Amino acid sequence: MKISKFDGFRIEIDESNYRADLVLSRPPLNVVLFSQREVMAKQFHELDKNDKIRVIVLRADGKNFSSGGNIAGFLEETPEDLSILAQNVMTPEKIKKPVIAAIQGYCFGVGFEFSLACDFRIVTKDSQLSLPEMKIGMIPGSGGSARLAKMIGISRTKNIIMRGKRLSGEEAFKLGIACELVDTPDLQHMTQKLVKELITVSPLAQRTVKSVLNATQNATLHTSIDLEGEAYGRLRSSNDFKEGVKSFSEKRSPSYKGN
Repeated sequence: MKISKFDGFRIEIDESNYRADLVLSRPPLNVVLFSQREVMAKQFHELDKNDKIRVIVLRADGKNFSSGGNIAGFLEETPEDLSILAQNVMTPEKIKKPVIAAIQGYCFGVGFEFSLACDFRIVTKDSQLSLPEMKIGMIPGSGGSARLAKMIGISRTKNIIMRGKRLSGEEAFKLGIACELVDTPDLQHMTQKLVKELITVSPLAQRTVKSVLNATQNATLHTSIDLEGEAYGRLRSSNDFKEGVKSFSEKRSPSYKGN
């Protein structure tokens, strides 16, 4: 296990499991400072370039994922800096590798926004998720309202954000925000189970479909089908696809190389 420490978080790399964890580490609330966002984004990109890692997990120390940002600190930032906050927070979506958010306790503000930019969200039954900025005369500023509306629809998003509602883990799961709902003691086990599942498939096909799905969010149906078809055609000549077909025919587990 390789560990690197930064202000407010650390990186744990477990090459034996092809896994890296970005762990929020400012307990008990794991407040995300303004300066921390840029450093986290840089580390996500560094992990994406590491060939010995297949899956990245965003999680936190203690009982809470994150209560959000340092509210008072935002008054010290310029409007220009605040208007581009989403550029760092969207990094989990932009990188090629799958990113899992493992959520327990409070998941508010930018903590929730970071998790919404991940590919998968696992929540515990005691989780509370919210974009509560409305209660301090502000709105979500790191992509939260836009991303949530794409995910669950504008009516449900208005109901959550304009009322400053807190969602329970169960509500988040039922709305489709989370892919798994577990008891708190089972969060680590479920996270590792999903990691193991994700590393069994072709990394080339995996990052291709992530790119296609992200690119087609704002496209028309037929444009989306065309983009999917182009990617499908390119994968046809990949070694991973050949190995997948061969292993299927030979009734054995595939050995993918990602090329």
